[in-house]
Amino acid sequence: MGEPLVTVGLPVYNVERYVAKSIETLLQQTFTDFKILICDNASTDGTEAVCREWAARDPRIEYHRNPTNLGMAGNYNRSFALARSKYFRWAPADDYCSPDLLEDHVKVLESDPTIALCYSQAWFVGEDGTPYELWKDELHLMQEDPVERFKAVITRIKRVHHHLGLMRADCVRRTGGIQKHVSSDIAFVAEMSLLGKLYRIDEPQFFRRMHGDSSSWKTLDEQHQKRRYHASNVNRVPFSRLRYHLNEMAVVRRSPALSTAQRLDLLAFLARRAGAEWRWLAGEARQELLRALRTRGA
Repeated sequence: MGEPLVTVGLPVYNVERYVAKSIETLLQQTFTDFKILICDNASTDGTEAVCREWAARDPRIEYHRNPTNLGMAGNYNRSFALARSKYFRWAPADDYCSPDLLEDHVKVLESDPTIALCYSQAWFVGEDGTPYELWKDELHLMQEDPVERFKAVITRIKRVHHHLGLMRADCVRRTGGIQKHVSSDIAFVAEMSLLGKLYRIDEPQFFRRMHGDSSSWKTLDEQHQKRRYHASNVNRVPFSRLRYHLNEMAVVRRSPALSTAQRLDLLAFLARRAGAEWRWLAGEARQELLRALRTRGA
């Protein structure tokens, strides 16, 4: 039968309370030429049973279970690696979407091959799914200049859900994917902006659930990171803020869309931004040194 036009990657980990809602809203899409790839990151609750039940009901759903926890970044990247379609979207298992999201996003990407990513405005919803805040941003980036688009992402982005829109899979394959440190999604969106334009649908079609165990909750808390971000036997990723800045620079260095002059311009821009955070980076280095000294003393 061949591959559908769209693959929705659904990375899941211990989300038995929410995943059925996410799957249900995907199956209710007005656009139907898609499949759902569920990647279960070795869940220890009832997530597997819920997902297998839904997969048994609908042939558009494929269920894959990782033998060990790959970490959030690893599971996101695996869900994309399994896709073979023209377009791809990540769908977090505790969020949900309106029934016209895929149809509207596909229309945008089909209408203009220079658009790499299409996303909608979003509602933030509580644990029970009740909307409480409409989030609007300024990242409708249809400029021809990739440098201008990249700088706009880096300077304007705040609450990141743009990578949860619909993307050209061939563009995603040219990126470094999602990295292991917190806020790597910003660098991913910035890298996509180098590969094509970002189109924003003004209607809020994405519902982002905020709760005590969501990945966006207390991102600087190490215990939360250990539980939600890291792979099995990984307690923490050191120098997270430094990795954030280095990852953005790596995005610029490897981009095929930039001339040498543009690359140098962006590297200088990123270096200035990193320099402005020298106190944060110095504090991070001091914490790591003290941690190392305590470990040696023990």
